[in-house]
Amino acid sequence: MRLERGGLEPGSPGQFFMLSAPGRLLPRPMSLCLAPPGELAFLIDPIGPGTRAIAAAAPGESIDVLGPLGNGFRLDVERPLLVGGGIGIAPLPYLAERLGGAPVVVGFRSEWHAEAASLLPGAEVVVEPTLVTEAMPSGRDVLACGPASMLAAIRSAAPSAQLAWEAPMACGYGACYGCVVEIDGRLRRLCVEGPVLGPETRARQASPLHEDQAPAGRAGA
Repeated sequence: MRLERGGLEPGSPGQFFMLSAPGRLLPRPMSLCLAPPGELAFLIDPIGPGTRAIAAAAPGESIDVLGPLGNGFRLDVERPLLVGGGIGIAPLPYLAERLGGAPVVVGFRSEWHAEAASLLPGAEVVVEPTLVTEAMPSGRDVLACGPASMLAAIRSAAPSAQLAWEAPMACGYGACYGCVVEIDGRLRRLCVEGPVLGPETRARQASPLHEDQAPAGRAGA
């Protein structure tokens, strides 16, 4: 989905925006995928009523947007390797652009899902049962986003990796505690202390308490 940006800034790769479709109460967190001039672009998997409503927005409609939020990836790395899994590839195209090009490894459940890799020309693509950790070269500065099981495996293989964790969010700025994860025995909110966590932190398990301040605005679809 591509939105007219208006006065919103794209922020740093790995940060996210809260998007609210017309008629929907709760917003949904979305990593910025691309930032063309004057636009914000998001990769959306319409798997629930909220994401389906966002994906169904017609040209000319407006969507409420809050962001950029959270902490993104550090870009001061010498030998970057971008790794993504499933819809977790969403922040990688913008990240690759900001880094001026970097090797990319992405993994998917099926060939159909792997079509999203077209957003990352030149990426090495693996499909289950092959795992991204099997295709990762060693000796690189890993920046990754994907499901928790994939990130845990990457952390074991590359302890210094920067990992963008996923969790349900209802507000995006620390009020609802819907994105709490346990890190070294402490509860932290991914929306304000993440979603990107570095080697100095260890996210063990997502503990959502809900199911389902930055500039805000309305973006045109």
